[in-house]
Amino acid sequence: MGLNLKDTQVRCFETYLSLLLEWNQKMNLTAIDTPQEVIAEHFLDSISVLKVCTPKKGAQVLDVGSGAGFPGIPMRIMRPDIHLTMVDAVLKKTLFLAEARKQLGLDECRILHARAEDLGKTRLHREKYDVVVSRAVAPMRVLAEYCLPFVRVGGCFVAHKGPAAPEEIRSAEQAIKILGGQVKKTEKTEIVGSGRTHILVVIGKTAKTPSKYPRSAGKPKKSPL
Repeated sequence: MGLNLKDTQVRCFETYLSLLLEWNQKMNLTAIDTPQEVIAEHFLDSISVLKVCTPKKGAQVLDVGSGAGFPGIPMRIMRPDIHLTMVDAVLKKTLFLAEARKQLGLDECRILHARAEDLGKTRLHREKYDVVVSRAVAPMRVLAEYCLPFVRVGGCFVAHKGPAAPEEIRSAEQAIKILGGQVKKTEKTEIVGSGRTHILVVIGKTAKTPSKYPRSAGKPKKSPL
């Protein structure tokens, strides 16, 4: 990707890699468990978001379903001027994120143990973020209901999707519109060395999300819009 990293960024990625591999032996954080694969399929893939969305200095960025910190932590390492919040519903994953924050010196990053459906209803987080990102494994029309309520009008939501992205976008078109979003662009990115690709879907927030969304926890997945 032609990255030009500072020494501090290189050290951060090295520390993050070691920590991830160490913790992954104790708990299932990722099925990808070799250094080369982590670098290609997690670090570089996460950074690819910055190719399609350039947060302004001081931007509020939210990573929904952050898991082991992807794409949020690599984005924050590359862009130390953004304010990152990570949310995950699985407690053990937020414990790992807290340790990563400590080891990487990302003290100002927020980590929240919560479900997106619940958090998206709160005044503190609803429509407060300039950029929302997610690599969570969920159909686009479900992911849109999780994520778009967090995005301020004028901001954007970037979703990592697989080869079926065009079909997912078509089936989610009405849901995205209802939630106040509009697909702005899609961009294919190759996962270095794997021969596989991801499609980054950029959705702009053009109108406020109606107050009844997101629906209660579990409802978006059970009965997608």
